[in-house]
Amino acid sequence: MGAVIGDLLPLAVGVAISPVPIIAVILMLLAPRAGRASAGFGVGWLLGIVVVTTVVVLVTGGAGGGTSSGEPSAVVSWIKLLLGVALVGVGAKQWRERPKPGDETPLPKWMAAIDKITPVRATALGFALSALNPKNLLMCIAAGVTIGGAGLAAGGAITALAVFTVIAASTVLVPVLAYALARKRMQHPLDELKTWLQANNTAVMSVLLLVIGVALFGKGLGALL
Repeated sequence: MGAVIGDLLPLAVGVAISPVPIIAVILMLLAPRAGRASAGFGVGWLLGIVVVTTVVVLVTGGAGGGTSSGEPSAVVSWIKLLLGVALVGVGAKQWRERPKPGDETPLPKWMAAIDKITPVRATALGFALSALNPKNLLMCIAAGVTIGGAGLAAGGAITALAVFTVIAASTVLVPVLAYALARKRMQHPLDELKTWLQANNTAVMSVLLLVIGVALFGKGLGALL
């Protein structure tokens, strides 16, 4: 169990520090409909992580993801290797496209109207950003493969899934909860966090994706040799 949690931590952090959903939830919190829209977004974000990762755990486990010795099967090892290559590719692409010092990072056009978003649409948006965004999708798949391929009992798999989900969703859910408890005090810190993320998070995410990708590739390759 401990080794599985250790393998999940960098993947969970990779999902957690995604800049777009954090900036989106901050903009919602600073908008007139802060409470309902941001809460809906948080629920959608959480559900997207849970749904994708759980489906992969079930598919991987049902396909014989772990061997009798507790080691991942060849199929799981190949999946990890390919996911590692994909994450390295995404990280390299983000690194090449990172803004140069002093350049302003433009926000996606859909964020211009985010202060008017309804709770239902906010929920759908949160789900889409966590379950359909290529980077997050790859890391949730990698987490599901890691859990499903570890040969854990049902209780252990649920615990591992819960740990991954809590960490991965924390950077969206914590601001929502903090704002609900201390609205006035959180406005300035949230605005500063949004500015910092716009300026720096692409480079941070690029490095993290490269590291995670290389680690997954190494684990997959090592298990196959």
